[in-house]
Amino acid sequence: MGAVADKKNAPSREFLEEIFRTAFKIRVFETEGIKLYRQGLIRGYFHPYLGQEGIATGACAALSEGDYIASTHRGHGHCIAWGADVKKMVAELLQKETGYCKGYGGSMHIADIEVGNLGANGIVGAGTPLGVGAALANQVRGSDAVTVTFSTDGASNNGTFLESLNLAAIWNLNFILLVENNGYAVSTRIEESTRDTDLYKRGQAIGVESHQVDGNDPFAVYQVMKDAVETCRQGKGPVLIEAKTYRHMGHHVNDPGKYMPESELSYYKARDPVDRARDALREIGDASEEEIAAIEAEINAEFAEAVEFSKNSPEVTIESFREFAVGY
Repeated sequence: MGAVADKKNAPSREFLEEIFRTAFKIRVFETEGIKLYRQGLIRGYFHPYLGQEGIATGACAALSEGDYIASTHRGHGHCIAWGADVKKMVAELLQKETGYCKGYGGSMHIADIEVGNLGANGIVGAGTPLGVGAALANQVRGSDAVTVTFSTDGASNNGTFLESLNLAAIWNLNFILLVENNGYAVSTRIEESTRDTDLYKRGQAIGVESHQVDGNDPFAVYQVMKDAVETCRQGKGPVLIEAKTYRHMGHHVNDPGKYMPESELSYYKARDPVDRARDALREIGDASEEEIAAIEAEINAEFAEAVEFSKNSPEVTIESFREFAVGY
């Protein structure tokens, strides 16, 4: 259980339950979302966050109301961990008017600006300069809000990665760049795209406080993020965090992931972040099997209700899109 192995200094039962609820909700959303995709109810792409739930869960738990997040093309987990309404998320996936973006954005563009979710992004690495811009705006306003951009190992080779982080450094912005290093940029192994696969060292090269963490341990992610947030609020930002993790399947729902060695997949599945959160709730939080089953049933019911709501919501029409585009 990594970061919560010491029961004497363990977090509260409430915190352990919060972490498990979030991680399990992401797992249900992605697993059931794949089924909706297979049923032909979701158009376009769908990039599951399966296996990476510990990162969004731990990171967002360390943030406060008023902070900001910017996401990637694999953004469902970040939205849920940030407290998104599952009904509006499913409706967006199904291109319904009740979705977060009125059904115009789909899987890769869910956003909720009013609560500081600057959105998922279909352009690789685009969230990094966007997040730095938000952090600069907050500094100009005199706010101590922290902006976190979730990024990827593939995006770390995008030119804006270091350009943006360097600007955040010279301006001392409250900015955290969290790289989810799952080892693959689509099907390209990280060893084939960079010589040094420890991506946190890139921040060190330009004078940025940088850390590496086990991304499959939500409690370890929470702790390193909590410290990074404190560093930023003290005016000592930015911070770069590299979270090592692994996908449980291919790049998107139609990618069988045959290029992923079975031995690697088995290794990481044995370190499943959702299982680790469940084990911590059971063993450290003293939750019974019945209590855990009740939580899981509640979340499954929430998703089922969201699907029913979305299926009964109005479809996006060409006419409504034209009205929206003219008024935008």
